[in-house]
Amino acid sequence: MDFGIAGRWAVVGASSQGLGLGCADALASEGVNLVVNARRAGPLAEAAERLRAHGVEVREVVGDISESGIRETLLDAAPQVDILVTNAGGPPPGDFRDWDEDAWLAALKQNMLTPVELIKATVDDMAARGFGRVVNITSAAVKAPIATLGLSNGARGGLTGFVAGVARQPQLAAANVTINNLLPGRFATARLARTGSSPSTDGIPAGRFGDPAEFGATCAFLCSAQAGYITGQNMLIDGGAYPGTL
Repeated sequence: MDFGIAGRWAVVGASSQGLGLGCADALASEGVNLVVNARRAGPLAEAAERLRAHGVEVREVVGDISESGIRETLLDAAPQVDILVTNAGGPPPGDFRDWDEDAWLAALKQNMLTPVELIKATVDDMAARGFGRVVNITSAAVKAPIATLGLSNGARGGLTGFVAGVARQPQLAAANVTINNLLPGRFATARLARTGSSPSTDGIPAGRFGDPAEFGATCAFLCSAQAGYITGQNMLIDGGAYPGTL
């Protein structure tokens, strides 16, 4: 299937590895030009070279996307932003009794306010052009909160509530601008490897960890011309780990 997005421009946050790179790679395979971002120049340059193998233009912006100046540079690097994929690493686990106000503010800045600011900066121009796709990479913990991930639960939960409202604004939805969230479970990424020497697939009916490439393929579909009737949704990708019906 031709997703109908060849030649468009996408901005993808935290895209030098893992799920962000999976999304960027899937978009590039559909002919989408990219502005990619990461905090470290070396890994970002390596990822950009891999993405250019698809024959698309790739521009690199190094820096912390939670900083307003980096966000401005990132958005300015694209001739126009047709597709926005927001992504950032999650805050550390712990006990909520140990988190002070600064810890909460940092989590909110990284995992809620930064995506909100990027959405605010792009969706009205998308609507004026009659096409726009926003995909936020959040977490399966939004659907089934994890006690030790309170900072992430709170910040990403706030983003989820925000998206539920703004995605349904008629001036966006009726203008072919969609905003959706992807909720990853456990995927075979460097972050998973750092959680322990032998991460377990216990509790995953699929019997394996997810592949970032299949996560990216789902992202690319949500960004496709064919996905214009999907908005305000939270798509859980966890190999069946969540046991509920809703």
